[in-house]
Amino acid sequence: MKNPLLKRLPKELKADLGKYLVIFLFMTLTIGFVSGFLVAGSSMSAAYDESFEKYNIEDGNFTLSSKASQAQLERLEKEGVRIEESFFVEEDADADSDGKADGTMRIYKNRTGMNLICVMKGELPEAENEIAIDRMYADNNHLSVGDSIKIADKDIKITGLVALSDYSCLFSDNSDMMFDAVKFGVAIMTDSGFDSLGTTHLSYRYSWQYDKAPKNETEEKNMSEDFMKALARNVSLTDYIPQYSNQAIHFAGDDIGGDQTMMEVLLYILIVIMAFVFAVTTNNTITKEASVIGTLRASGYTRGELLKHYIALPILVTLAAAVIGNILGYTYLKDICADMYYGSYSLPTYVTRWNGKAFVLTTVVPIVLMLVINIMLIYRKLTLSPLKFLRRDLSRSKKKKAVRLPAFSFMNRFRIRIILQNKSGYITLFIGILFANILLLFGMMMTPLLSNYQKKIVNNMIAKYQYMLNVPEDEEEKEEETDSEENKLTLMGVLQKILTPSLETKTEGAEKFCVYSLKNMPKNHDGESITVYGIQDDSQYVDLDFKDEGVYLSDGLAEKYNIHIGDELTLKEPYADDTYIFKVAGTYDYPAALAVFMPIQEYRNTFDKAEDYFNGYFSNEEIKDIDEQYIATTITEDDLTKVSRQLTVSMGSMFYLVNIFAVILFAILIYLLTKLIIEKNSASISMVKILGYENKEIISLYLTSTTWVVIFSIILSLAAASWIMTAIYKVIMMDFSGWLTLYLDPVIYPKMVAMGLGVYGFVAAMQYRKIKKIPMEQALKNVE
Repeated sequence: MKNPLLKRLPKELKADLGKYLVIFLFMTLTIGFVSGFLVAGSSMSAAYDESFEKYNIEDGNFTLSSKASQAQLERLEKEGVRIEESFFVEEDADADSDGKADGTMRIYKNRTGMNLICVMKGELPEAENEIAIDRMYADNNHLSVGDSIKIADKDIKITGLVALSDYSCLFSDNSDMMFDAVKFGVAIMTDSGFDSLGTTHLSYRYSWQYDKAPKNETEEKNMSEDFMKALARNVSLTDYIPQYSNQAIHFAGDDIGGDQTMMEVLLYILIVIMAFVFAVTTNNTITKEASVIGTLRASGYTRGELLKHYIALPILVTLAAAVIGNILGYTYLKDICADMYYGSYSLPTYVTRWNGKAFVLTTVVPIVLMLVINIMLIYRKLTLSPLKFLRRDLSRSKKKKAVRLPAFSFMNRFRIRIILQNKSGYITLFIGILFANILLLFGMMMTPLLSNYQKKIVNNMIAKYQYMLNVPEDEEEKEEETDSEENKLTLMGVLQKILTPSLETKTEGAEKFCVYSLKNMPKNHDGESITVYGIQDDSQYVDLDFKDEGVYLSDGLAEKYNIHIGDELTLKEPYADDTYIFKVAGTYDYPAALAVFMPIQEYRNTFDKAEDYFNGYFSNEEIKDIDEQYIATTITEDDLTKVSRQLTVSMGSMFYLVNIFAVILFAILIYLLTKLIIEKNSASISMVKILGYENKEIISLYLTSTTWVVIFSIILSLAAASWIMTAIYKVIMMDFSGWLTLYLDPVIYPKMVAMGLGVYGFVAAMQYRKIKKIPMEQALKNVE
């Protein structure tokens, strides 16, 4: 026989259509967006994983101070690797043809062996004055096929937009904290076009692949370390990047996987909150229908049948939201999510793939969560005896005495009673507001954080220009039967003295310094690049007094690794086993990098350099009298601010969406729970109307109590959200190279309070209309 309770479901849905519609729309959009994100992400991830074989991506690359001889390459290939030239030229690029350089372009010859190219639009260059540039760089600089770009003062025609398989993320330097797809790009030219750029800015990079692929990550790491030692014995190594630590290759892939996990967690938190809202409202319905439930139980209906009835609508709403959300996710929303990835990374083309796991995660898991939470919170109440339901006595314990309240005014004591009677709903409201404020704080803090970081970098720049020099070294081949170490040092010393005049400048205010890159050795994390500066005494650029023994750390380095004055810092050579231990004497405000500062003479002694050795200049004026071939890198404001610039470009719209999502969640929770409280107290409201209270007075009683809770929840949740965000932020930043000091702009908090109260004011106005519509006769319906 058909269960007659089923006939009640359409009536209940119609009677509470507003609540179910709001929850349905919110869950549909949430599930749809997460589903689209997972589908796009898994499709992108599959295309990314396949690209290693499809485009024959290298196992690593190394850069030499000069071109390797054939004999050196043959010796290296005996180590079980295949080596291929991957030379590049890095030149200034003028994307908008205004006569000023907008950034740099790293140009390679067309690849035919390793690191093949995916042509996204147009075609590869065929003539000397043609070029194919990275699609991401082109989008950010408003370039397209057929346009021209000025590189090294030459107008070159763009024939295609490409994705280089070894640059899925545009890192110009592997030690950088953030990639830069605005002012740094990669490109392909023909052999003749590449040669026409000259050798002034030519880098001798080589890519390698193992003859026998490593079985796992541990073996890969061991093989790369063995090969690095072989390189150090045979050639003059200036850079070495095994594939597993190459951010340009792996950053995008790691980020896609991490984003999917984050979205799943976000979905489940929201489902749990919605499940609690359903459970609280259902418990309220059970209280209202207590006598009906008592009659049904006395008539033979089991607890299980009643439980199925009361959880039917929450499950049906969740199922409908999951189905429609997945349809939206696989059609419209997955393209939006894919565009978000393409807006940050230079990924190859992908094909949408069915993702069974995503379907389970966005359909089965939400329904299970909704089912379990509602059963846990509803079934216990249904275990009461039919007699208790008939008497409308749903308490489990003996009759409790009312909580004794202070001698407040009648109105305030009445409001406190309302809060105590609806504590479960208000607790759910607080949890929801807390979660919404965590999201809102994240969305609102990032723009001022990045602005503050950029401002601090500009205000604390050491100099307008930092020139890193290519100090000439002995260019003869390293043979196994070379001269003694003493002779090599002598030759290098003589050569340094001969060539030192070419490194001198007459630029006013230019100051010599030393710089070197080491790697730290933290206990629970991989090491990262630490820049070590040797600073002259009484430097006009670095305001440090080296009277105390020890070195000074940039404040970001000290903050990230919790290093204090008097601690010891251990650093090691990136490509060798040599380690250095430094005592920390203090910190220096330099947010641009993780850095160590020491006196220049101590630097020379520590790293065994000549008495007059230097390899860099600080200057507030551009240096023009040093040959460009001896300038390895020039660091300017543009280089130091690329983190904030790129994050603003890549994630600016995401921050805005997070803010909107948080406000919508906030509004929905307040609407649902204030609606619940008013419905739960509708008989009392009707009674006070009979007693002569006006609507304004009734609102003062019932909405004011909710207003107290909302204001208290907003303020308390802001403090809790700040504490939670501080903890989460440090964990997140530990996975990145570099450090952005957390900055919570004080202006954010009044804005968040104003937004919360504004949303509540709008919802309260809606509930005011509902209170006005409650009839007086409702108080007489359940009179016993």
